[in-house]
Amino acid sequence: MISGRSLEAATALITGAFGAAVVVSSLDNGIGWSVAGVESGTFPFIVGLVILAGSVFNLVQGWLHARDIVLGPSELKRVGMLFVPAALFVAVIPLIGIYPASAFYVFGALAWHKRGSLLLAAVAAIGAALALYLIFELTFQISLPRGALGTLFGF
Repeated sequence: MISGRSLEAATALITGAFGAAVVVSSLDNGIGWSVAGVESGTFPFIVGLVILAGSVFNLVQGWLHARDIVLGPSELKRVGMLFVPAALFVAVIPLIGIYPASAFYVFGALAWHKRGSLLLAAVAAIGAALALYLIFELTFQISLPRGALGTLFGF
């Protein structure tokens, strides 16, 4: 079971770490004014400070206004049913590429979660991968990750 306080604290710490990383990386690019004008790290530095300040504010507010249990066992199971397949989808993209990974993800989501027909799930999975290819590769001419499998087949 997860309390509202611990959920707020975890979220604030994650966003705070992101804000701190933005601040530190923008220092490498330089902040302030130079002879040429505003240096390239100034805007990311300000954005990182805003993210960091918002995270500190959320941490304090979450600590002061504690709520009861937010996620019980049944809610955690539902979150896991969404998070684990999404994490696997992201993890396999470098191996098999985004097109087969998206097809497997759509197929799995429709066949397993919705308990739908396998034929409809297969058609939707192929359609989703084909739509990604048509939109990004052909229309916008943006190459999406093809993974080690794509490299093996020479794509």
